[in-house]
Amino acid sequence: MRRLRRIGSGAAALLLLVGLLTACSSSTNQSASCTVSPNGTPVTSGVPAEPSSTNLALHPEVATGYRTGMTAVRTGDFAVSTANPVATEAACRVLRDGGTAADALIVAQTVLNLVEPQATGIGGGAFLMYYDAAGKTVDAYDGRETAPAAATEDYLRYISAADHTVPQPNARASGRSIGTPGVLRMLELAHNEHGKQAWKDLFAPAINLADQGFEISPRMAGQISDSKTDLARDANARAYFLQPDGSPKPSGTTLTNPAFAKTLSAIASDGANAFYTGAIAADIVDTAATTSGGRTPGLLSLADLQSYQAKKRTAVCSPYRAHEICGMPNPSSGGITVEAALGILSNFDLASMKPTDLGGDSDTARDGGKPTAEAVHLIAEAERLAYADRDKYIADSDFVPLPGNSPQALLDPNYLKQRAALIDPTKSLGTAKPGDFGPVPVGDGPQQPEHGTSHISIVDKYGNAASMTTTVESAFGSFHFVDGFILNNQLTDFSAEPVDKDGTPVANRLDPGKRPRSSMAPTLVFDRNPDGTRGGLSYVTGSPGGAVIIQFVVKTLVGMLDWGMNPQQAVSMIDFGAANSPTTYVGGEHPAVNAADNGDHDPLVQKLRQYGDQVSVAPQSSGLSALVRDGNGWIGGADPRREGAVLGGPR
Repeated sequence: MRRLRRIGSGAAALLLLVGLLTACSSSTNQSASCTVSPNGTPVTSGVPAEPSSTNLALHPEVATGYRTGMTAVRTGDFAVSTANPVATEAACRVLRDGGTAADALIVAQTVLNLVEPQATGIGGGAFLMYYDAAGKTVDAYDGRETAPAAATEDYLRYISAADHTVPQPNARASGRSIGTPGVLRMLELAHNEHGKQAWKDLFAPAINLADQGFEISPRMAGQISDSKTDLARDANARAYFLQPDGSPKPSGTTLTNPAFAKTLSAIASDGANAFYTGAIAADIVDTAATTSGGRTPGLLSLADLQSYQAKKRTAVCSPYRAHEICGMPNPSSGGITVEAALGILSNFDLASMKPTDLGGDSDTARDGGKPTAEAVHLIAEAERLAYADRDKYIADSDFVPLPGNSPQALLDPNYLKQRAALIDPTKSLGTAKPGDFGPVPVGDGPQQPEHGTSHISIVDKYGNAASMTTTVESAFGSFHFVDGFILNNQLTDFSAEPVDKDGTPVANRLDPGKRPRSSMAPTLVFDRNPDGTRGGLSYVTGSPGGAVIIQFVVKTLVGMLDWGMNPQQAVSMIDFGAANSPTTYVGGEHPAVNAADNGDHDPLVQKLRQYGDQVSVAPQSSGLSALVRDGNGWIGGADPRREGAVLGGPR
């Protein structure tokens, strides 16, 4: 049964579908399967309470409330979690039919391109952590976009060296923001190495969905409404997302996308080359170069597309308690910063600071209880210190080396112990200083966060696992729509200024061919053997959310590893944390937070402010997922703040 409720206010009001959003949130003593109901949506096992109201204007990708009382999903030997039930079910069928995690990723990504175009698609990029059970190897795949060869350090600031007019209508919505898309090359590389099913067959679910049609989800409808002015500048986007009178197409509208079906058919037949060469590549270049709607053209070329290469990087792995955390290296800052924050926290007894109200079967317990102010403060302080190093030192190491030419300098246990000693348990650092690694040719430069992002977590019956975060950067990327998909605005992840106030080059400055720094943090967690070597895979997690991804992943890992939460409790728990600023975030969308009057009446907020934290209770829009090994099966959790669902094989 579907129930609709209008929330928010003004143009950003959003219809939220509750019955569908609880998809596959069965209790932990029930099993999930890929079975779908006659209308194509996953079978549900109960309906949670309606989501709470949120101020949608606070996020580039709208916040969509909170589904209370979600319970973890217990599966057999395979499981998948994506940000949309339709994509989850399609990927689950691949696993059910014997496909690998690499196979299911292709299905999940292409279906998400249709049902979640505001967040992800083949016109964007991705980072993938992949565990191969047979070889016991961990691979880090880099499908990040690159800057055009014709770009300069002022590409996003000025029309040209002679014309210092800013790109129109702004850098993000101009062609200047579009980087060379990388996700398809990356998926092709991963499939060549880890796939089992034929490449051409893996595009059939999305092709069929594009041809036969699908309904606009409440979250997608809300974002269309929020972005309608920018979408209207592009003729193709206007025709696809808006009504003839310019109003946004509402939730429940059936969309077909024959252009995308044609695009995928070519890629299915001819591989990723069909995207990076030929007619599709020419269409991408022409669209990036358009001046329609008064937009400044980009300088993306056919050569940029033809020469793009996905890269395999060395995974960043470090110990935490009885586990080993493996994450994505730069140009993503996610793996290093998550592990640095955890390394700092390893010097404290977090287990003694467990949230309250976790016992029993109440909604409060299911939603992660109530974290203590002591724990939130400590974790936020560790994140401030980790972000300080991130902002100063981490960028594309093909252009700017890390201190010591290795992530390990920032993750050295002795160094992190020194950083931990800077934390006062009753007083906020405010803004932390980066560590001193001697003279380096970089300056401070935090980038703009990406908010058009999604995450996929998969484990297959062979023991392989994939954690992939995929993005078009902001909601609906650059608003350029071509051949059925959105083009990214990833280049706005570069620092806005190429030099700092002292004239020192910024690590994350824009250079031709460079990959902008990211915060995406797809994460794999392994047990540690008594001798310190890597044991079995035990956790798969990640989230969208821009620069806040790091905070979302840290709180989820602490919830599971330190506080013994099941994966649903950990992802449902209040979103909290800090970047390197005086502001500590406590997600006001959570029912355990009293966000009225800026949180003035909430006990957690009050206590944090006594420590000197400048607390924000703005609603968060994380999209976490977590899969946790449980004997011969898995237990999964999907974020109640989005439309995600977990499905898998029956027990």
